[in-house]
Amino acid sequence: MSEVTITALENGPLEVSGMSCVKNAAGETLKEGEKQFLCRCGHSANKPFCDGAHKREGFVG
Repeated sequence: MSEVTITALENGPLEVSGMSCVKNAAGETLKEGEKQFLCRCGHSANKPFCDGAHKREGFVG
């Protein structure tokens, strides 16, 4: 099992590296892979994942 790191990208999403899957509260797998990008602007239509809405909305964080 690899180490998980979370990096807040400048004015963008959270980059989560080293994980195998993201699950919802019910335990269902939403997405698998080594790297995920999670929304932190609140405008993504595909929450919890980033869909690039931060660019359109001018998110600063």
